[in-house]
Amino acid sequence: METRLSINGDTHMLDADPRTTLLDALRNHLGLTGSKKGCDHGQCGACTVLIDGRRINSCLTLACMHDGQEITTIEGLGEPGNLSPLQAAFVRHDGYQCGYCTPGQICSATAMLKEAEQGWPSYVSDDLDGAPALDGEEISERMSGNLCRCGAYSNIVDAITQVVGERA
Repeated sequence: METRLSINGDTHMLDADPRTTLLDALRNHLGLTGSKKGCDHGQCGACTVLIDGRRINSCLTLACMHDGQEITTIEGLGEPGNLSPLQAAFVRHDGYQCGYCTPGQICSATAMLKEAEQGWPSYVSDDLDGAPALDGEEISERMSGNLCRCGAYSNIVDAITQVVGERA
């Protein structure tokens, strides 16, 4: 099945089995290996990418479902010498150890910050109206779909907190 994928601002024509997941299309067909295959069941978040600005587990969706949508991977958020604010904060706060989950963590955090700016509440939000205060508890809850087997959670929260402070 031929599918037109817009990834990181570039158009890619993919001719693949319609059962090909977006993650497999990115990694195996298009050579974009930043998104990682962790559990392949949508439980770890290592494969998180952005679809039209919203975070999604790319292992749980088919590539052909995203024809014409804007897909952003970790490669589209920044690059060496020109890191996104979140990428730079992850480096500064050592928000990674092995680094396997880091691309998914950063993609998820990028979308999470936009969700909070738009006033989306979480389970721990005190107020359902307006943008929530992104304290440690709120960030941890919003990032709970992304696992870090190394346990760098406190550093990840510190990195996100720094970016929140820079935006204020």
